Amino acid sequence: MITVTPDVFRLAQVFTISRGSRTEAKVLTVRITRGGVTGWGECVPYARYGETLESVTAQIEGLDPAITRAALQLALPAGAARNAVDCALWDVEAKLAGKRVWELAGLALPGPEITAFTLSLDTPEAMRAEAAKHAHRPLLKIKLGTPDDMPRLEAVRAGAPKTRIIIDANEGWSAEVYAELAPHLVAMGVALVEQPLPAGADDMLAEMARPLPVCADEAAHDCASLPHLKGKYDVVNIKLDKTGGLTEGLALKQAALAEGYELMVGCMVGSSLAMAPATLLAQGVAFTDLDGPLLLAEDREDPLVFDAQGVHPPSAKLWG
Repeated sequence: MITVTPDVFRLAQVFTISRGSRTEAKVLTVRITRGGVTGWGECVPYARYGETLESVTAQIEGLDPAITRAALQLALPAGAARNAVDCALWDVEAKLAGKRVWELAGLALPGPEITAFTLSLDTPEAMRAEAAKHAHRPLLKIKLGTPDDMPRLEAVRAGAPKTRIIIDANEGWSAEVYAELAPHLVAMGVALVEQPLPAGADDMLAEMARPLPVCADEAAHDCASLPHLKGKYDVVNIKLDKTGGLTEGLALKQAALAEGYELMVGCMVGSSLAMAPATLLAQGVAFTDLDGPLLLAEDREDPLVFDAQGVHPPSAKLWG
């Protein structure tokens, strides 16, 4: 049996990127019951990819209740619907086998990974205050993507002078704006820039100097995306809601590393259940960005542990 239900988690504060703001995380929770056990997974339908709560629910409800993970890869495209079902199936398999998911997947025992903490787009003054509040964190991610971003970056750097910084433009810059900004980003000690140009309009990246690593986010979904990134990007951001689950996420990780890319493992704004499978994927990658639960005012029971060591793998009570 497969069931899908909508859930809403309040955010601790308004979260803003270049495409808009939100005050809550709207997710779908999938539960699959087989052999007397129930596994579950979570996805975040994303409007940028043409997904809605209703469309993703319809995709899931149209599946054969007895579907296997292998069959699922063919039944649904990469995206949120396949992600929640794939992760729920991994959870079911682990519970039926009496093992953890990383054992079933042939992975090493996972440990904590330092994760970025995201500062949403705001005025320079507000972003400086937030940066100072979180200056103890080893890695901050800044949401930018407007023509007037340098004052924001300068404010964050002033608020957190010793913290490593990465930037996510969310497709918000033109090639001209990015070319002008890039040397300043390097001078400010930025370690990485995510998706500076719109996916599908990013060919100029192959012709521009890349003085700091450029990460593909909206331009990278699954293994089929890799050929389109060549020569334009240095890092691939793997998100389970884009790959369509842990199964494809693990395949993309292996394929991207084989082609010489560094990796980031990221997330949409969701609960600890959504992050749990991604903690396995994040083992050993260059950048981990699994701070979704830190942005929430409420979370699942038995949530992920975040401490000075980073985000820890899930307990068996949560997932896997």
